Amino acid sequence: MRNYSWDSFKDLISRNPVVVDQDPHVDGSDENTDRGNWASKTEYILSTIGYAVGLGNIWRFPYLAYKNGGGAFLIPYFVMLLVAGIPLFFLESAFGQFCSQGPINIWRAVPMLQGVGVAMVMVTMIVSIYYNVIIAYSLYYMFASFQSPLPWSSCLSRADNNCSNTPIVYCNSTGVLVANWTQENITCPSSNMITVPLKCKLIIDFFAIFTLSTLHSYLLSLQVVYFTATFPYVVILILLIRGVTLEGAIDGIEFYVGSQSNLTKLTEAQVWKDAATQTFYSLSIGWGGVMTLASYNTFHNNVFKDAFVVSLTNAGTSVLAGFAIFSILGHMAHIYKMPVGEVVKEGFGLAFIAYPDALSKLPISPLWSILFFFMLLTVGLDSQFAGIDHCCCDRMLNPEISPSLEVITTCLLDSFPKIFKSKRALLTITTSSILYLLGLPCVTRAGIYWVTLIDQFAASWVLLCLALLEIIGVSYIYGNRFIKDIEMMIGNKSFTFWLWWRACWFFITPCVIVVILIWSLMTFTPPSYGGVAFPDWGLALGWCMAVFMLLWVPIIALYKLMRAEGSPWKRLKCLCSPAEEWHPYLDIHRGERYSQERCRLRMNHTTKPEVNVNIISSSWL
Repeated sequence: MRNYSWDSFKDLISRNPVVVDQDPHVDGSDENTDRGNWASKTEYILSTIGYAVGLGNIWRFPYLAYKNGGGAFLIPYFVMLLVAGIPLFFLESAFGQFCSQGPINIWRAVPMLQGVGVAMVMVTMIVSIYYNVIIAYSLYYMFASFQSPLPWSSCLSRADNNCSNTPIVYCNSTGVLVANWTQENITCPSSNMITVPLKCKLIIDFFAIFTLSTLHSYLLSLQVVYFTATFPYVVILILLIRGVTLEGAIDGIEFYVGSQSNLTKLTEAQVWKDAATQTFYSLSIGWGGVMTLASYNTFHNNVFKDAFVVSLTNAGTSVLAGFAIFSILGHMAHIYKMPVGEVVKEGFGLAFIAYPDALSKLPISPLWSILFFFMLLTVGLDSQFAGIDHCCCDRMLNPEISPSLEVITTCLLDSFPKIFKSKRALLTITTSSILYLLGLPCVTRAGIYWVTLIDQFAASWVLLCLALLEIIGVSYIYGNRFIKDIEMMIGNKSFTFWLWWRACWFFITPCVIVVILIWSLMTFTPPSYGGVAFPDWGLALGWCMAVFMLLWVPIIALYKLMRAEGSPWKRLKCLCSPAEEWHPYLDIHRGERYSQERCRLRMNHTTKPEVNVNIISSSWL
């Protein structure tokens, strides 16, 4: 296990001649000496769990359960996990591990859909902007918790008569809870989304998050990473134990899994849509990060077992966090003499208004508040740091980095190895700096509106579209080869073993995605925050953002069709056939199916490509 010093980091930036000719991030014991591998199975599992388990498990899942009938939401959530979440996570992991490539080069299997990989990178880049802002909020509130009483516990002496204990969103608010101790009680129209003043404290916190994500592998040890991966679970258990001992906690738990659950919600389409999008969001399906992390596995790693471990751990974390959250919400409902279902009104308000307010009512409230926001910070950083060292820094040192940097830089390194191989650190810093600048509007006084806009348009149905295209490309076009590719890695399996996975990949999962996608578009309502509707130009910007991410798919497909040779039908068949470069990364793993001689024969007979363009002939049933 190697450790890097600050001098080695400077050498990478300055392009030390020794570093230029030799990749310092690949250990001689790696199976793949070109790209490197995870140092251990534990490192990969922790990285993938850290990437999948994030803020969505702590605040998004409990709020969706809260909004959709409490325990009733668990039924569609686990149904979607079974028929869509786990099958797609297994598919993406196996896809990435087989060829040891990022989400763009991975589509050498179906060159026509290479734009899907580019779209995944765009989604990851845009979502990472607002995700880092939420982490900056957590850092901001954690530091604010180092005082007693907590600043949001009541209107303090520094506030005037305009201060209110009722959460109100103003145009000058920097975040969700900040409005509670802001003295300017001025309601503003939604047009003030263009408000430009920046908040210095949030800018500093935002900068700190990006700096840590860029340099942490040179400054932190592997033991620190193990701590950040496991510490959130310790805090969740502490908060859960403290929560269930509070008066009224039983009401919150009964609302979550007991008699107060509203089972009639199961008849509403919105509940099932929320369950599906939460499954995709929490497992990071359609973002490209799952493929990227799996691409650094050894070829014969049991990716099937890993998919179950990570998926079930992710779901278990959400359920456990729900108990911790709802026990406190029950106590809060008891204090304010209101039903549990009326405590929270906004999604972000659960983590930054309702829960902190409840913690402020407890003895030693700063301690509980510090623990809670430090947990949000570490959980968020685990998702934002997952695997970057595997891409740009020390792959053998640390399993964490921002998924946006991981995906973007891996794609650049795989596509242009001669240009960027010797400039990993510089590439990481440049990418991080660009993302930081793009995120500055989210830390203006109207920042929460920008965060809400990005969340609504970039992290919901766009992911459904990409997942649908992904499964169409693998199941219907690439066909039965995918099963054979997986068996090359984990060994031959029986027909019974593959029956469920074939049923999901070919029929159940795409049908579920199509139905939910149509529902989400038919029931679409313009986003708002704090009762303030977004202006028309804001909604137009959101739609443009979504179109920008998806437009790469037809543009790249059209470009490849124009560049191909032959008749239109011959071009289409050629682009639906695996490219010559599609094979396991190392020669020793290619076997007879992907031997160089067979690849040459296949390319010489492009008029009869091996790909099954006809759905019926794909041998999935």
